[in-house]
Amino acid sequence: MTLPRSMRWLAALALVVALGLAAWKATRPVPVRVLVAVAEAGRVEATVANTRAGSVAACRRARISAPLGGRIEKLAVRKGERVKEGQLLLQLWNDDLAARERVAREQLLSARSRVNEACLMAENAAREAARTRDLRKQGFVSEDRLDRAESEAKARAAGCESARAQVKEADARIRASVADTSRTTLRAPFAGIVADINGEVGEYLTPSPPGIPTLPAIDLIDDACLYVTAPIDEVDAAQLKIGMPARITLDAYRGKPFAGRLRRIAPYVLALEKQARTVEVEVEFDTAGETRHLLVGYSADVEVVVSGRDQVLRIPTAALMPGNKVLVLGAGGRLEERKVEPGLSNWEHTEIRSGLAAGERVVTSLERAGIKAGALAEAEAAPPKP
Repeated sequence: MTLPRSMRWLAALALVVALGLAAWKATRPVPVRVLVAVAEAGRVEATVANTRAGSVAACRRARISAPLGGRIEKLAVRKGERVKEGQLLLQLWNDDLAARERVAREQLLSARSRVNEACLMAENAAREAARTRDLRKQGFVSEDRLDRAESEAKARAAGCESARAQVKEADARIRASVADTSRTTLRAPFAGIVADINGEVGEYLTPSPPGIPTLPAIDLIDDACLYVTAPIDEVDAAQLKIGMPARITLDAYRGKPFAGRLRRIAPYVLALEKQARTVEVEVEFDTAGETRHLLVGYSADVEVVVSGRDQVLRIPTAALMPGNKVLVLGAGGRLEERKVEPGLSNWEHTEIRSGLAAGERVVTSLERAGIKAGALAEAEAAPPKP
């Protein structure tokens, strides 16, 4: 059975249309997939960041060593133990010094007894001289007897003063002995935590010779007050001022920035071999309570806010091309190159003063192949943030 002539024409036309659609789809340009961001209002800050990793430091840290050598007699603390100000940490063998101190105290008691004896005799001699003086006025004793009595009184008074001076000398000797004995003990200069102990009971502790540092006997840290020290490039250091706000990030607490404030800028440039010249800065934490769980020595980064503006048109800094240009994805799916005037900028956002309107989409995946002005493109969903 043959098809009518009109049906054959319709079948042939449908085949031609199908072949044409297939050819058009095979030859049409494939749109480039791009990541885009919407230009919107928000805050933009100009910041200065450290060039190398900084670290968390304690406001007070004492690496304590004994001023003289000796055998460790007593270790009163352990690593990680919290101590109070003035608490005993370590004591060297000091029996000889303690014995000298006891001798000095006995000498003080003896000197005080001599004072009582000498001064009593001086008082008696003074009274005897006074009586002799009265008898001389009455003519009962000779002038020679009066001279001897007065001389005896003066000698006894001098003996009393000498005995008092010996008491002062003995008292000073005690203080010197106490000072010598105290040099064999280490006490906490402030409340804190014992970070390290170098030595065991029975070992000999040697003080550091001049110019030759040795390990401290006790490393004491006041972890109640912490700050971050970090190097800033010398080019950026001129923008900094004491009191500027800052953000502190720690590798141990990713995604949790800490608010801080710039408290110190070193008055010199640090020049290390094979490294850029930097200026050391210190940033303190705004909230002391947030530092209780932090450890001294944590690696840290700081970002000092030099200036900032709120509710300005901004785009991701990754969308900005050399020459202050961006690629805008238009409604027709074509990429359009646009010249813009940037303002404040940081690693994350850049302020746009002119050249873009709020709501326009700019390309942030500039590193992909085929992304250029005039290319056909379509936006893809941005990857979820970690």
